[in-house]
Amino acid sequence: MREGRRAWLVRVLAGGTVGLLAALILIPYLMDSRLVDPVVCLLCVGLGGAAGVATLPFADDGKSLLLRSAAHFAVTSVLFLLLMSRLFYGCWWEGLLLLEGVLALLYALIWLGRWIGWYGEVRQLRALLGLDAGPSPLKWRETLPYLPFVLLLCDGLPLFLRWAEHAIQRGSILELPILSALFLPYVLLPVGSFFAGVSLGKRQGVCPMYPLACFVCYLPMLSMVSTAELFHCFLAAVPALAGNVLGWMYRRAVPKKERSDGEHC
Repeated sequence: MREGRRAWLVRVLAGGTVGLLAALILIPYLMDSRLVDPVVCLLCVGLGGAAGVATLPFADDGKSLLLRSAAHFAVTSVLFLLLMSRLFYGCWWEGLLLLEGVLALLYALIWLGRWIGWYGEVRQLRALLGLDAGPSPLKWRETLPYLPFVLLLCDGLPLFLRWAEHAIQRGSILELPILSALFLPYVLLPVGSFFAGVSLGKRQGVCPMYPLACFVCYLPMLSMVSTAELFHCFLAAVPALAGNVLGWMYRRAVPKKERSDGEHC
């Protein structure tokens, strides 16, 4: 316990020192020395301390990892926004929101890089101990069996329905693309991705690559199908995520034996 507190203290002090040096050297060099005041210095020290804490090892379990990461990002975001509003006085909220988006993207990239390295070490240790290696990163391997369905739903079906509409419209007074513009995005995409997500969640738990695959796989349709719109990607991805989470909740609530009996019925 004492060693853990010492590690926190060392990283906070080291990060805070780097933040103070950045306030005293970088801000006058890149912007204006008049911007450096006690508040700006204090915010830079806080940001540096938060960056130092981020170098601590990840938590041992996924729940603690997510909670700590979310709390750390929240504190970092508040300090960052306060500093940016102080440096860019009078900046509109749209500009601050843009800067916050850049911070979130940078944070996600760094976090993902660290997580991949940490996860690789965990798998190696489990393999050396003769234990099951556990799920793949972001459960991409567990999601692979559902990829043909996603390709069929998000790529094959839109192309087929648009072709069918062209065939029907020949020599017909029907000109509205009812199948591809209404029935596909508002019925087939959300219903299909939702129930497949429930099935995946019941068997493998939360698989973040599944809704992402639904979103990405529909993107080519924006240039290949005239009735495809960008928000249709969300009509596939959001129900996919909801179904996956619902299946995971069912997996946690219902004992494994009862699930197996129900699936065999």
